[in-house]
Amino acid sequence: MENYTFRLPDVGEGVAEAEIVAWHVKIGDQIDEDQLMVDVMTDKATVEMTTPVAGRVIALHGEIGQRVPVGSVLIELDTNQNGSAPEAAKAPRNEAPVPAPPVAAPVVAAPPAASVKPASSTGPVKSEPVRAVATRAPDDLPLAAPATRRRAYELGVPLQFVPGTGPGGRITAEDLDGYIASRSAGAPAQQLRAKREGVTETKIVGLRRKIAENMQVSKRRIPHFTYVEEFDLTELERLRREVNAEGRTDRPKLTLLPFFMRALVSLVADFPQVNARYDDEASVLRTYEGLHVGIATQTPGGLMVPVVHHVESLGLFECAGELARVTKAAREGKATRDELTGSTITLTSLGALGGVSATPVINYPEVAIIGPNKLVERPVVVNGQVTIRTMMNLSASFDHRIVDGYDAARFIQALKRLIEQPALLFMDRA
Repeated sequence: MENYTFRLPDVGEGVAEAEIVAWHVKIGDQIDEDQLMVDVMTDKATVEMTTPVAGRVIALHGEIGQRVPVGSVLIELDTNQNGSAPEAAKAPRNEAPVPAPPVAAPVVAAPPAASVKPASSTGPVKSEPVRAVATRAPDDLPLAAPATRRRAYELGVPLQFVPGTGPGGRITAEDLDGYIASRSAGAPAQQLRAKREGVTETKIVGLRRKIAENMQVSKRRIPHFTYVEEFDLTELERLRREVNAEGRTDRPKLTLLPFFMRALVSLVADFPQVNARYDDEASVLRTYEGLHVGIATQTPGGLMVPVVHHVESLGLFECAGELARVTKAAREGKATRDELTGSTITLTSLGALGGVSATPVINYPEVAIIGPNKLVERPVVVNGQVTIRTMMNLSASFDHRIVDGYDAARFIQALKRLIEQPALLFMDRA
């Protein structure tokens, strides 16, 4: 037997360890050269590891969710193609090969099956035909023993609907059991309110764990200051819908975010401390001439922040195109490391689910995050007259160590002016 040991390679950029997020092989598998073996994650970027040689898997090292240092052994292969075959291959044709032991996986405690626990001493529930629902008058109280009443109460069964077969229509323990059985068979009646006591344990690994760690770092290390302002988007929405109604296929449709991206380009020269990253360990604030906008994006794996780099060099439709491209790559799990790093300020929006206001969490180590909320039409007083306008609250959070409340308010008011008068976005600044 000739063994080949596959070790976690150096993936660059000072990464010292990686987290195992998925195994694609198991012990006993015969794999080919360049076949996918394992996925590891570093700083939100998932890296697929393939084998440089062919062979049979004889050992796997590490469980899903485990962090392993660069250089540690991940997989051992038997590369002796001319040696003895695996035991499964030696099995007679009329016998099933012995399956390979499964790869260790995180333990998830499944909830117990929902069931109704009989508490009466009359024995198991009888199998009876579906019973009809009792038709007592509202003031006709059902007769039942205290033990039967207590059990019905615990199960959430209204005795008013249980037919009684005892003397004088008394509801017996058997009647209650039969009614419960009929409910499980589909008889129309009020829903049972049985207690649910199942608990599911899910190990937080991969992207979800990275998100949790980043959020914890952000809230622990950054004193957040949140500012909410009301924006009138009537003119902007009219412009956006008119442009999109042209139905041109040579350019992407516009959402609100490209307008906000272009507005930020106009403002960062006057508010450089907002387009920045703060290294609090070194006490160094880095402000950037270029604008690199992170877009908080919900993906099947969790929240990710792909980045549109150098927004200052892009027009409105180019912003829309790049935004659509990087968010699609993130959702499909195809975003590159460059597309997931380097943001200097973040936009976060839940669209129609945006709510009235929010308290956005800053994307550490940035110092500001801008969160447009949902659009609503409502009556507003304009020039002494009540009229219907398209309104939106904007929520923004700032690192109060870097951005004073006064400067944050000035910044949001300047943003409000540009968004409410979108023609200003297309005018050259003097």
